[in-house]
Amino acid sequence: MIGLIFGETDFPKYIYRKIKNKKKYIIIDLTNKNFFKKDKNSHKVSIGQFGKIISILKGKNCKKVLFAGKVNKPKFSKLKLDFKGVYYISKIIKKSKIGDAAILKEIINIFKREGIKTISSTFFTPELNLSRGNYTKYKPDNDDKKNIKNAIKFLSKSKPYSYIQAAVGRNNAVILEKRTGTQDMLRNIKKDKYKSNGVLVKFPKKKQDKRLDLPTVGLNTLKQCKFAGLKGIVLKHKNNIFLDKIKAIKYANKNKMFILVKWKKLLYF
Repeated sequence: MIGLIFGETDFPKYIYRKIKNKKKYIIIDLTNKNFFKKDKNSHKVSIGQFGKIISILKGKNCKKVLFAGKVNKPKFSKLKLDFKGVYYISKIIKKSKIGDAAILKEIINIFKREGIKTISSTFFTPELNLSRGNYTKYKPDNDDKKNIKNAIKFLSKSKPYSYIQAAVGRNNAVILEKRTGTQDMLRNIKKDKYKSNGVLVKFPKKKQDKRLDLPTVGLNTLKQCKFAGLKGIVLKHKNNIFLDKIKAIKYANKNKMFILVKWKKLLYF
């Protein structure tokens, strides 16, 4: 029995479609719209109800959990807490002062103390990890390489446990994502009137636990990049989740965009 702790985005839906007829599972649904309500194995739970979550999992003798999807950082004063939620909330608030990645790490530790192991979010979907290489017919030119280097430098300077996973390099400047995420950042980028310019770089957070919240992109990301006038996407080797891969690559080729996955010596080409 595997516990699936699902948040927003399309990644949980992909996992669900892949395993629903193959594995025994139970879903802890943290989505706003209760997306998995039609599944008899799904339980809609508030993020502060640790006691209920753990009780559901232990009631099904579930000793492993997988996290997938985005859960927005809550306002702690508005959380609906049960008894265990009250017990653990002080530890989580303390970690929140360090950064978002520290909160996730503490949640993993809470499950560990309860005898529940957290496995990688891509345990059932290793095919979604892209390895190093260029995945389209188009490669970054010299201006693109400068933009990529600038974005990577800024990401490398972000604070440990920061929420920042994405940056856009453009015209010797760098735009960093905010707590609202990559999609919101891309929506707010104004398209260059004269030419396509700029690159989206999306890497894991510093000191991030690689079992959860890996940078996720897909066809919709490519479409947003195109609308913002960007020329391509850069990811880190084996530290990514790429959805709709075939459709995304086809779209990128059609629109003369590159999808580059880097490995060692990330600042050099």
